[in-house]
This record gives sequence, C-alpha cells and structure tokens, in this order.
Amino acid sequence: MKLLHLFIAFLIFNFSFLIPLKVLPQQTNKYFKVEVQKDVFMETWFLLYLPDGYDTINQPWPLVIFLHGSGESGNILEMVKKNGPPKLAEFGRSFPFILVSPQCPEDQRWSTDVLDMLLDEMAARYRVDSSRIYVTGLSMGGQGTWDLAIAYPDRFAAIAPICGKVDPGDAAKLKDIPIWVFHGAKDDVVPPEMSQNMVNALKAMGSDVKFTLYPDAGHDSWTETYENPEFWEWLLEQHR
Repeated sequence: MKLLHLFIAFLIFNFSFLIPLKVLPQQTNKYFKVEVQKDVFMETWFLLYLPDGYDTINQPWPLVIFLHGSGESGNILEMVKKNGPPKLAEFGRSFPFILVSPQCPEDQRWSTDVLDMLLDEMAARYRVDSSRIYVTGLSMGGQGTWDLAIAYPDRFAAIAPICGKVDPGDAAKLKDIPIWVFHGAKDDVVPPEMSQNMVNALKAMGSDVKFTLYPDAGHDSWTETYENPEFWEWLLEQHR
C-alpha cells in the first residue's frame, strides 16, 4: 500500500503574502515541524504526493490540487484519503504529477485566498510546471474548484468540478479555461441543475466545456470520474 507523504503548512490568515516557513529538522514519518505564531497564522494541513521519478528526474511536473467534500473537513488528516485521488494513491495508484490535497477546517468553506497561497508555496518549494496546474474537487470541493478558478482564472490549465454549486453569472471569467464538469442526474444533495446552468452559460459564450451527467448516479458522481483513465488523459493534455 503506497502512503502519501504528510506535510504541515502554515498560511497567513487574511494577508496577501506568505512569510517563508521556518522548517525544523525532519522528524519520523516524514512530518515537518514549523515554528509559527498561533495568533497570526492559520494552520492548514495537507497531503502531498510526489510522483515516481521526482527525486531523480530533473524536470518541471504538473500539479493537481484536490479539494475534498464537507464530510472530510476537520483535523484528522487521514479523512482526506476517503475519496478521490488521495484514496487512489493510498491504494497504490501511481500518478505522473504532484498531488496536493489540503484539509478544510471544520465548519468552514474553502478559502480561495488560502488555496492560492498554498499553490504559491508549492511552486516555490517543488519543481512545478506553471503551465500545467489543475484543480478538481467534489461537492463542497466542487464548489471550491469553481470558486478558486473564478478568483484566479489565469492560474489554471484546466479545472474539473464535480457536483459543486456555482453561480452561472460568473461564467465570463471561465470561458477560456478548459473545463470538464461532472454531476449525477439523481443527486439530491446538490441539484444537477447547478452544473447544467453553468455549462449552458459557458457554451453561450463560446466555451467548449465538457459535461458528463451520469444518468443513474446520485451525489457520488466522483468515484466513476476519478477511476476513469480518459479523465486523467484529458486533464494532463491541457496546457495554459
């Protein structure tokens, strides 16, 4: 069973820049400890997966940031492995990209500013191909995917929101980004119209957005998506 590398990141709360992290000597289980001022910083935990060959092949690598749903929020990092790419990596799936899977604090929603700072930190610390950064997520993370791309549309080569809420009034900000949207037709948590309305708005603006509506799926429209090799092939073909 292939374990994800665990790291701790501490991001400034409500600031527009990131102070360099002060890393102490590496501990067991590949944890890093970081000195912080608790009243100034907000703590963000995340899983980091580095692809096979990262340590030996000197090249820039694509980066995928995965945003989980509300059920995995909190402070138990293992919960992030419940669904999606972290789950697949945990059970031995190899990915040809850097995978960053942060955990949203309990009773909060995804913060686009914090996620943007996290991506800045990853780009500074790792060999990230800035033309191949992608975001995907499910349910609350699907909404977070939409929100992050709307806030920073020039950052991503492609996005893949799954059963996420979104305002089609923001379609103009995303019309030039490759997008593949997924939803279950029988979703009784987030109505499929949420995705359909945004897809319609994007297409009206000339976007070639892709939309997969699973006819028999309920809220779980992510398992089939992330297990589909065609999805990963499409995602990694996109460049900014």
